[in-house]
Amino acid sequence: MIEVRDLTKHYGSHEAVRGLTFDVPRGQICGFLGPNGAGKSTTLRMLTGFLAPTRGAISIGGVDAIAEPLEARKALGYMPEACPLYPEMRVGEYLRFRAALKAVPSGEIAGRVESSLKQASVSDVAHRIIGQLSKGYRQRVGLADALVADPPLLVLDEPTAGLDPNQIRQVRELITELAKNKTVLLSTHILPEVEALCDRVLIINRGKLVSEGEPGTLRGQIAGRQVIRLEGRGARGAFEDVLGALPQVKIIDGPKALSGSGEHQIVQARLEAEDPDAVEIVFGAIAKAGLTLRELRRQEASLEDVFADLTTDEPEEPDADDSDLDEKDEEE
Repeated sequence: MIEVRDLTKHYGSHEAVRGLTFDVPRGQICGFLGPNGAGKSTTLRMLTGFLAPTRGAISIGGVDAIAEPLEARKALGYMPEACPLYPEMRVGEYLRFRAALKAVPSGEIAGRVESSLKQASVSDVAHRIIGQLSKGYRQRVGLADALVADPPLLVLDEPTAGLDPNQIRQVRELITELAKNKTVLLSTHILPEVEALCDRVLIINRGKLVSEGEPGTLRGQIAGRQVIRLEGRGARGAFEDVLGALPQVKIIDGPKALSGSGEHQIVQARLEAEDPDAVEIVFGAIAKAGLTLRELRRQEASLEDVFADLTTDEPEEPDADDSDLDEKDEEE
């Protein structure tokens, strides 16, 4: 459904996306992951025709999206993270307007609007003015907009942002249901959501594709390495010094203070190690430093661990002018 070859985007001298090549087959829910500033939103905007690439090729449903952007857009529904809605319009009125813009035949507009209202769970606010709605409802109006022309491909950028837990569950169930006859490209920071929903995952860092595959396959990339969860009491800096001095472990998250102050802080960290004796080594070092351990245990590797392993590195020096552009794109 999506074919991308050597996709690249420059902002002046800053290369935000660097030679991305990947495919998303029909009928798949594909997660698109990366840290802030990795180029996710820039890539999605190029895929959906809102931003021209510097070079590369994009095919949507067999249509060249660069040579024929309007034709390619007919095959997709795009829900950006910050939905650009018209706040003075009523929800139903807005969706009818959007359906007409998307060339839905006039005789089908009423039915498509009703269906998209129901699918996005916004039927109860169909007559409300958009500007009076909560962020969660506005988010779902954006989802209804993506659905109103019944496209075979959905590109969703943070679709559950701003929703409460019940609404998040509803959107997840909707995505699962839609995937029975649609292809879904899903960009999100909620990694458990990706593990629960996605058949396949693409991970980018600094504009490059660093890994792809099924969630279980990606977890297997760090098989043989322990993930250790630590919680203790003491100064966060003291934990940082002790753990940073241990060559047998790599800090993948933290140490971060959850509560308290000074030597009474509750500190949490996650570590990675190949040494089978790493837990004992960490225990001994913490005890020797006079810090208090509340918890120290091994964890099964998760997609979060894979993500941290692939995207945690030293930051590059950004270009003064162009980094601002990319950060604005990547407020995710």
